[in-house]
Order: sequence, then structure tokens, then C-alpha cells
Amino acid sequence: MASTSDIYDVIVVGAGIEGSSTAYQLAKQGRHVLLLEQFPLPHARGSSHGQSRITRKAYGSKDFYTEMMKESYTLIEELETEAGQQLFVNCGCLILGDKDDEYVKDTESALIRHNVPHESFTSDGLRRRYPNMTTPDNFGFVLDKSGGILKADKILQAYQKLFVKYGGTLKDGEPMLDLYPGDIASVKTSKGVYRGRSVVLTLGPWAAKFLPHIGVKVPLQPLRITVCYWKENNPGEFDADKFPTFIQIHASGDHDIYGLPVDEYPGLVKICLHHGPNIDPDNRDNVDNCWVLDKITTCVAKLFPTLQHAPSVVETCIYTNTPDTDFILDTHPAMKNVVIGAGFSGHGFKLSPVVGKLLAELATGKSPSYDMTPFRIDRFFKHKL
Repeated sequence: MASTSDIYDVIVVGAGIEGSSTAYQLAKQGRHVLLLEQFPLPHARGSSHGQSRITRKAYGSKDFYTEMMKESYTLIEELETEAGQQLFVNCGCLILGDKDDEYVKDTESALIRHNVPHESFTSDGLRRRYPNMTTPDNFGFVLDKSGGILKADKILQAYQKLFVKYGGTLKDGEPMLDLYPGDIASVKTSKGVYRGRSVVLTLGPWAAKFLPHIGVKVPLQPLRITVCYWKENNPGEFDADKFPTFIQIHASGDHDIYGLPVDEYPGLVKICLHHGPNIDPDNRDNVDNCWVLDKITTCVAKLFPTLQHAPSVVETCIYTNTPDTDFILDTHPAMKNVVIGAGFSGHGFKLSPVVGKLLAELATGKSPSYDMTPFRIDRFFKHKL
């Protein structure tokens, strides 16, 4: 029989940004926590790698995310202090699209409603402010002045290092093979069996493969995202002190594009299609993504004529989408000490500080700090027999 010292308060499976944030929150509270990661760290096989992500406060009509983002900014500031390094670059986030587009209009309304500093302008205003952009005359623009760049890899490393500093145990290169329920749950890995009073599953794209095994058949779809970096023809014009992060709504049919100023690679601007082909995360490169490159190349040529018209660097990331693109943050329907964080749908990084707090609350029996209705598992099944 296992001794009390052999039993963790919480076992977190998956050391991407959501799992690492959760483990950090728990260890900071003095909990006895194990964080498991299937791959040797650091790695670039999931959704949390890379040096940068966009952050912003406005979320169109989804006010529940805007409320969460307010605290996310505060928690990133606290993390910067704890880690002793800059983790956020405040260069703004520009939302653009047809001036009658609902998302563009809802973004401006949300910024006003939540008293977030912002500016709105027409195509004439855009040309004066950002002459390196070319857009149709019928476009509208909303600049969220609170937005900018998150130093993604540094944030992930900060969470993991502070987790260990606060007494947590991190084991990488150790994939989970099975989960056995009970008042004390057991997690079987390639190297052993660990027991915990609760388990948090933050499996990234592998949630789509593992959750059905434990009876949670939620509609999760991993996508391969092609991350492209485009060279400036005029050095310096896309530096972060001159140019914001941006999201163009419906840039290519129903699909958005997004971009960040020069940050990761000297002279290269990161611009990507917010979509990609369906994949198996264990076989992610065996898929045709030529159509993605065709779409994003066409968009970049139209929007940024002073960038070179072919990417200089192409990398890969993975989204795990839900049908409504809202997260899953909930307990297992039958195993109440198993908590699931999944389906972050390409916009979870900026919210990871609050997601970690919420998953930690669920794992320790506390009342969540936010209304969890948008994130419940049963939303996918409540209208079905």
C-alpha cells in the first residue's frame, strides 16, 4: 500500500503552456504536485513552442474572455516580477476587416464597454499611420492599445522553472499510457505508476486521442498550422516600435490571418493563416499544406507589398479546435477528481495564466473564479438524446 508521502495532491499530465501554468499555480499554493511531459523538454511537437504569441483584451462579442484577459495581464506582470525578465511587449493589436464585419464592430464595442484604451480609424487613417499596409477602402480598423507580443518560450520556461522552485516535481520524456480512476487516481507512464488525489489532463492535440479512452468523446480536431516568416524589403519598417500585432478577419474566405512585427528573427515578420489541414498529432507532417501556403502568400502580397512575396522561414504548430472554438475546462463527467483542459483552438496561450488558475481551482475542489458555463463538456451533448 502506498504511503501518504507517495501520493501527490495533484498530477498534471502535459507540460505545455496550460499544464505548466496549472502546475505552477498549484505548487505556489504549497501543493505536492507532479508535472508529467511525454517528450524531452524543450520540444516543438505540440502547441506551446515558439518565441511569440499575440495578446489582446478584446474578444469580439465574447465578454467572458475579455474579463479573463484583464486578470491574465495582471498575472503576466506578476510572472515577470517572479522570473526577473520581460515577458510582454506592448506594441498594440490591430483588428481589421470589412467595416461592417460583426467581429470588427463587436471588438470596438467591447473595448469601449471595458474601458480599454483604443483607436478606431478608416483606410485613410491607416495609410497615414501604417503606410506599409494596403487595404480596401471599405475596411475598418480598431487598435487595441493594450495588445502586443507575449514572449512565449520565456513564459513557458518561467512557469516550469518556478514550479520546480516552489517544490514541484517535473518529469519529462515520460508519456502517459493509462489512467486508473479512484479516490486516489493512478497514472501509468512508460516508467512507472504515480498516484494522486486529483489529476489534471492538459494533453494538447493528444487529448483528441486519449479522452475517448476514458469515456470523454468530445469533438476535438487537431490542425497543422503553417507558421511563416516574411523578409522586409525595407529594413526596420516592421519593428515593434513602429508596427503592431494584427488580425485580419476573413482575409481568405472564412479564414483569418494574423501577424506579429519583427521579433523572433531579424528582419522577418511572422504572418500565418489561422487555419490548416486536419492531422493526427503523431503523424502531423504527412499532409498536404500547399493550399495553406497559397492562401497566405496571396494575402501577404495584397496586404504588405513591401514584404518579399515568399516566406523565408516556415515552421509548424498545432491547434486543437472545438466546434465553437471555446475551451474545455471541466471535470470528467464520472471521475470528479479528473480535470480536463483541452480544445484551446489557437487562442489559449494569452489566457493560460487564468486557465492555470481555473484548472488548479477545479483540481483542489475550490469554486472557480469565473462562470464556467462556456467551457463545460456537456455543451456538446445537452441537445442530443
